Amino acid sequence: MRELSRSGMIERSIIRKFRKTLWNPFVAGVKRYELIQAGDKIAVCMSGGKDSALLAKLMQELYRHSDVPFELRFIVMDPGYDTEIRRQIKENAALLDIPALYFNSDIFQKVLKMKGAPCYMCARMRRGHLYGYAQELGCNKIALGHHFNDAVETVLMGMLYGAQIQTMMPKLRSRNFQGMELIRPLYCVREDDILAWARYNSLAFIQCACPLAQGGAACGGSKRQEVKELLGQLRRGDGDVENRIFQSVHKVNLDTVIGYKQGGKDYTFLDRYDMPRGEEL
Repeated sequence: MRELSRSGMIERSIIRKFRKTLWNPFVAGVKRYELIQAGDKIAVCMSGGKDSALLAKLMQELYRHSDVPFELRFIVMDPGYDTEIRRQIKENAALLDIPALYFNSDIFQKVLKMKGAPCYMCARMRRGHLYGYAQELGCNKIALGHHFNDAVETVLMGMLYGAQIQTMMPKLRSRNFQGMELIRPLYCVREDDILAWARYNSLAFIQCACPLAQGGAACGGSKRQEVKELLGQLRRGDGDVENRIFQSVHKVNLDTVIGYKQGGKDYTFLDRYDMPRGEEL
């Protein structure tokens, strides 16, 4: 039997050792949220971190085995990384046998000129550049590496710091790039299982390359870290708490919601309070 390459061993670990924790929930999420259709050309966005690296390998495996015909492009945007980070990203892509396409932007230069912690604007600019480059490649979708825990944390962050109930959607249509869509294929994959895969294969990825965070400045990510720690405390008392939060936004009971927004318009329960049953909005 021919000895597998390092890349081959990493691929096999996804299908065999981590089949229940990575491959199965990945495929389940793709099917549940109808993320991929025949004829799609998807740009898989790689940031240099563990999540997008696993996403790239899972999408690569799905492409090889799926009955649904689609195309993939793997793209890496350099927003102003230093030489060492860029080198590590390229080495990891080569190690994982990912044929990545690289392009540059000046986002970090712009971020450093902004006041405060411009995390929101940075994220918007990064996404805009990714959409634009993917569109140049003829893609109709970009795939990002947000996972189950990101989705759960977003629910709590919206409630605790945004005074609203909102979710990180598994897919979204772009408002500014006609015909483009964002998908999150790791939506049902848990971060601990991604970490286990990386450790098992002795893989090292970049953590945070943000120049503000590296300089010690406060970052919007600190709020997410607070929520991570809160969930960690809750999980120690109840191991299923994150799953219930995740399921709760799939089962919203509008009969008991005081107010909500739809299509940019605000509604309250009073708008339908006096309507006969069966005639609600």
